[in-house]
Amino acid sequence: MFRSLFYVFSVFSCVSACSADETLAAYGAGDILWRLTEVDGTPASATLTMEFGEDGAVSGAAPCNRFAAQNTAPYPWFALSPILATKRACPALSQEQDFLTLLQSITQSEVLDNVLILRNDAGQEMVFNAVD
Repeated sequence: MFRSLFYVFSVFSCVSACSADETLAAYGAGDILWRLTEVDGTPASATLTMEFGEDGAVSGAAPCNRFAAQNTAPYPWFALSPILATKRACPALSQEQDFLTLLQSITQSEVLDNVLILRNDAGQEMVFNAVD
């Protein structure tokens, strides 16, 4: 009987732990609107925002279009599925394309209170601040 209870408890514990959200949202970035403030130490020249939802959902607004993807890596790693975006044109479309290309290359994330830092393997860095 004791072994049966131990086995059931062990299986239940594993299922609970294995289903926990290990994405960026669960480590302080969830339910916050993040605004890009710097790219490689240079102030951002366009308004770009992102949000992180449950189970790796990532969505945001670039200067022209809205976008969405899935973060498939556990924190602090970062790996986006292909980014889906609307197809509107505007004068800042080249900045938007640069942003989305850089975002697709990100491999690490770090949340420090109201600051989110995203980095890629080439050393490029995007800094976001939480919007009040």
